[in-house]
Amino acid sequence: MRQITDPNTVLAGRWPNVSASDRELMDYVRPIVVDVSERGDQAVAEYTLKFDKVKLESFRVTQEEIQEAYEKVSQNEVQALRESRRRLELVESQRLAQNSFTSEIDGVSISCSLKPIQTVGCYVPGGKAAYPSSVIMNVAPAKVAGVEKIVVCTPPGKNGCVDALTLVACDVCMVDEIYKIGGVQAIAAMAYGTETVPKVMKIVGPGNRYVTAAKSIVSDIVSIDKPAGPSEILIIADQTADPKLVAVDLISQAEHGPGGISGLVTTSEKLAEEVSKVVDTLVPSLERSEIIAEVLESGGIIYRVESMDEAVEFANQFASEHIEIITGVPEEVAERINNSGLVLLGPYSPVSSTDYCMGVNHVLPTEGYAKVSSGITVLDYTKPVSTVKASKTGLAAVRERVAALADAEGLPNHREAVEERFR
Repeated sequence: MRQITDPNTVLAGRWPNVSASDRELMDYVRPIVVDVSERGDQAVAEYTLKFDKVKLESFRVTQEEIQEAYEKVSQNEVQALRESRRRLELVESQRLAQNSFTSEIDGVSISCSLKPIQTVGCYVPGGKAAYPSSVIMNVAPAKVAGVEKIVVCTPPGKNGCVDALTLVACDVCMVDEIYKIGGVQAIAAMAYGTETVPKVMKIVGPGNRYVTAAKSIVSDIVSIDKPAGPSEILIIADQTADPKLVAVDLISQAEHGPGGISGLVTTSEKLAEEVSKVVDTLVPSLERSEIIAEVLESGGIIYRVESMDEAVEFANQFASEHIEIITGVPEEVAERINNSGLVLLGPYSPVSSTDYCMGVNHVLPTEGYAKVSSGITVLDYTKPVSTVKASKTGLAAVRERVAALADAEGLPNHREAVEERFR
């Protein structure tokens, strides 16, 4: 991990200082998207063979494949998925309920509620690695929202099959349709629809840079979530923090792989030195040590500040995906954090626990987008709808105001539509 003294060396690479688009990448991805939109299943099959080295006779996962998947996983894994879903559904159900209300204004009743998007496509990374937790994070809030049809696309392995635990996660979350398709072709298939894959109204879920580019390209015809890039953690700590706990949390997020950022901001010079030593000691003997070492070399930072005010200012400018606050009174610091995908307080709220089953979503904004966006919630699968019912008295209360504004805008028939009710 490298010590930084000038925060601008890091902040220069954060949104909105840089664009998330890459012209060369877009030029590579766009023809694939267009091809799938024009040739449908045939194009999907060809790109799956080209990129995943798998020749598929059919894309859709069968019920038999799902049953076989249960035989390959442990009961403990199934229970872990169910607990993750249960906790997330509990939180999102409360969020949904608190966004419905009725206001009474001088004889006018305005009811505000959230209505679900009709069809949603969830992209789940796969192929070389499996991410069943991403199924839970994407699908559970959609189910709480009441989405009618949920489609999952995830890449097949070299054997042409989807990871067993990923399939079980889909079944646990009651996904309607699962397709063995990954990459750009999956995004294009869900955006435009093919002979097999249905067109959806919104696409969500993390993926590599090609998937992210594809989502950006199709965003003119389908709604998408915010870009989700490599994992990030920023830890704000003082002299009360345990250096080993700080070190293992930095390491845990580096484990996600290339492009990630693991950063410590601290007012304690002693803590900064001890964390650096612990990291150097632990990493060589860890599983996945090469991946971790590579990420920490390129994206591991320690920033020593003079005050907690300076730490908070940097954190809000950096706008990390995750922020852990391990200080004497973390709540006081958290009140001043405005920009972060997720804020975790104290030594017993490690980011790794929230990646799985604390009850919050792990699909969060990265690269500084936490300044303007949040993680996936039930709200991403809904749209607010207002219902108005006015009595004659209620309409009379705004009669003159409507007339004044209608005349000012040169729309006399707006005024007349109200006036007619009083003649």
